Order: sequence, then C-alpha cells, then structure tokens
Amino acid sequence: MKIKNEQRKNEQLEKIALTGLMAALSYVVFTFLQIKIQLPGGDATSIHLGNAVCVLGALLLGGAYGGLGGAIGMAIGDLFDPVYAIYVPKTLLLKMGIGLVTGLIAHRLGHITESHDKGHVLKWTILAAAGGLLFNVIFDPLVSYYYKLLILGKPAADVALVWNIASTSINAVISAVASTAVYMALRPALSKAGLLSSLYHRTRPMA
Repeated sequence: MKIKNEQRKNEQLEKIALTGLMAALSYVVFTFLQIKIQLPGGDATSIHLGNAVCVLGALLLGGAYGGLGGAIGMAIGDLFDPVYAIYVPKTLLLKMGIGLVTGLIAHRLGHITESHDKGHVLKWTILAAAGGLLFNVIFDPLVSYYYKLLILGKPAADVALVWNIASTSINAVISAVASTAVYMALRPALSKAGLLSSLYHRTRPMA
C-alpha cells in the first residue's frame, strides 16, 4: 500500500511538472514569438504560435493536461500585457478548449499513442490539430466579439471582429502545420526512448 501511494504521489508530481513545462513553453512562444497588430481604441490582436503549444501538449499529454498547460501559459502572457490583461478569462477558456478537442480526436478517436502505423498517426494528428484549431477559429472571434462588446462598446467590437477572424485563421494554419511537424519529428525519438506512451498514460485519467 505504501509503495502504491508513493507511486501515485510521484505520478501526480510528474503530471504537474509536465503541465508546468507546457505552460512555460506556451508563455515563451506566445510572448516572444508574436507579431502584435494594434487596433483602433487601444485594442490589439496578434499572429503567434501559442496555439501550436496547446495542440502539441494535447498530442503528447492528452487533452486536459496539454490544454491546461497551454492555457495557463498564454493566460500568464496576457496578464503581463496591459492590452491583453482583460482577456485572461477568455484565454483560459478557449485555449483549454483547443486542448480538449485536440485530445479527444487524437487519443479517443485516433489512438495515436498506441498506433505504430505512421500513415494512421499522421492522418489523425492532422485531423486532431485541425479540429482543435477549428474550434478556436469559430469560438475565439465569437466570444471575443461579445466580450469586447461588453467592455469596449459596439464600434470597437465591430472593428476588432474583422481583424480577429483574420488573425485567428492565420494562427490556425500556422499552428496546425507547426504542431503536426513538431509532433511527428519528436515521436520517433520519444518512442525509441520509451517515453511516448509514458507521457500520455501518466496523464491519461484526465485526457
């Protein structure tokens, strides 16, 4: 019993550490690898790769832990930016959604961690990345519009909506390509080291 409790404690610490790692990566990528576009009224949107980290985390760790790591990292990035600070709740919700949708498709439907068929894995990785980011393309502009409507008023919200749709769509394409490429590149090395299955199954209860 003592050994099992110790094992559970160690696994829980690993889950927290892996989620923290994805959060740190998400923060760095979102904060330092973004092109910010200033909008009228003091608002802004940006082209960035933060969403790619959400997707990559979900592919490696499962939807909940991967999405949570990405969401926390980008929310912290928002918090430290005067322009984006008011959007922290929205960021947490939407980026978590990217992870959950990606994880659902990749692991519940595609079973990419268990598969040894490279074609199968690539197909479901692309579908999972596309599904998670399509969720964001649909709901980010929608939620952002009503969020800004309440905070900034209708004229500012209308202007921001057009830019938000454009930037979110661009981000989705870039993030889908980047996350798929990085996952497929990492997968052979992780598999050879016996870490691919371990990463996912240690976080599987919440995936």
